Amino acid sequence: MDKYYSYTDFLKAVGHYQHANESEKLLNDIYLDLFLNRMQRLQRIEQLKDLIDSALDERNEDAFYTYTKELNELQESQELDESQETLM
Repeated sequence: MDKYYSYTDFLKAVGHYQHANESEKLLNDIYLDLFLNRMQRLQRIEQLKDLIDSALDERNEDAFYTYTKELNELQESQELDESQETLM
């Protein structure tokens, strides 16, 4: 995640009843950031799959290993995020 949202900041925003809009805005920012990061990761995964196919077609071993390494890292981070979402 590009931005860091502390739990303390969120509680401060929620704790001020007169500033309910601030807490809603913060929560919306968090969800939007999570959504955009997820979409970006899914798009990069699809792009890497295409690059891996091209590397295989061209018999480019170095590119293949580079792209598969990045793909594995992205898929692991996606699985970690999804497991954390189920805990919430």
